[in-house]
Amino acid sequence: MDPNGVQQTDNSAPGEASSGATQRMSRQQILTLISVASVNFSSMICYSILGPFFPNEAKKKGASQTVIGLIFGCYALCNLMGSLILGKYIVHIGAKFMLISGLFVSAGCTVLFGLLDKVPGTVNFVVLCFIIRSVDAVGFAAAMTSSFAISAKVFPNNIATVLGSLEIFTGLGLILGPPLGGLLYQSFGYEIPFIILGCFLSLMVPFNMYMLPNFDATPSKDSFIRLFTRPKIFLISFVIFTLSSGLGFLDATLSIFATEKFGLKPGYVGLLLLGVSLPYCLSSPLLGVVSDKFPAARKWLMVVGGLATAIGFCFLGPTPILHIQGQLWLLILMLTIIGFSLGMTGIPTFPEILICAYENGFEEGLSTLGLVSGLFGAVWSIGMFFGPTFGGFMTQTLNFEWAATIEGGIGFIASFLLGAYFISEGAQRKRSSRVVGRESPEESSPLLG
Repeated sequence: MDPNGVQQTDNSAPGEASSGATQRMSRQQILTLISVASVNFSSMICYSILGPFFPNEAKKKGASQTVIGLIFGCYALCNLMGSLILGKYIVHIGAKFMLISGLFVSAGCTVLFGLLDKVPGTVNFVVLCFIIRSVDAVGFAAAMTSSFAISAKVFPNNIATVLGSLEIFTGLGLILGPPLGGLLYQSFGYEIPFIILGCFLSLMVPFNMYMLPNFDATPSKDSFIRLFTRPKIFLISFVIFTLSSGLGFLDATLSIFATEKFGLKPGYVGLLLLGVSLPYCLSSPLLGVVSDKFPAARKWLMVVGGLATAIGFCFLGPTPILHIQGQLWLLILMLTIIGFSLGMTGIPTFPEILICAYENGFEEGLSTLGLVSGLFGAVWSIGMFFGPTFGGFMTQTLNFEWAATIEGGIGFIASFLLGAYFISEGAQRKRSSRVVGRESPEESSPLLG
């Protein structure tokens, strides 16, 4: 532990309890935890307010379902580029400066987005939506990439537990965002939700300037390509992609489906989205503790959680193959299953990628943490681009039921491939141990013994 109370990662692998580790957190660790929690909460509440009312507002402006999906998707595409670049250069920029700058940019863009209903004409409205969302995405990428890296830097031996606990605040943002946005929109109109939450996000800038410690680190020569081309990391990334793709799909399509199918108002659509965020928020801390206490269970948490997510999407409509009549209670139940299984799958992914990176020779420190955080954010962003874009197109071409079924099928393929890899990896290790066990004493003893 350094003089500031920040744990170092030089001699301890993440996810393994250190025998000499203190049970009490230092002052710097407590301040960092509060700071990152505030970032997660404020960023996610501003991100999630769009779902209940923006698609319908955009339709009033003349935007098609496909264009609405692209507006959601462009956010993720720019987040992808921002995560890769900022994750690579986090040491050069500075983790604290990156986080605070990202919050400042996101706050300004949130307020500006609330003024778009005053823009005349469909083309002008759509173009400005793309520009503001793209800049906002870069700010969001800066804040979240640095927050992941800082969390793993300060808590190297309990990454999953800390990230799972922080997901409470991520979940609270996702929980409060849709109903709060829907109710504010229903009561005061389009501008007020964005202005209020943008001002709230701006308050986080001076707060984190005071709370967050500084971090010094040395740049490394490792690259995203070397990290991403590890087979295990590639397959885990595919699973992460399916998770974010599913959430992006719901953002762009669920509100319109629920409004047309069940006649729900924007405020109730926001409450409907609690079916995903509430189970995720409540289960994440427990899943984080399980992931840290039983590292061997992480792989199967990811596989089982991914399969459960796939099943949830197939019954969301439900799939026309089964000829089941869609019911509101079934929709809520499937959203609950999806929310819980997202935690099962998502929480173990970051420590598993980090351990795999260290096993393949990556240096322990903030530079590698930045690479892993950037990769996680980039893959997540690819899914957030694909989900609403693909979902909007497929819903417009076919219908919501078939689009959700295809989304679930992609998740099933990713989980199946990851499970097959883990089974193959286990079988290979057993064969290797048998070969070592069959060596005779003469073969295993020194020649000059």
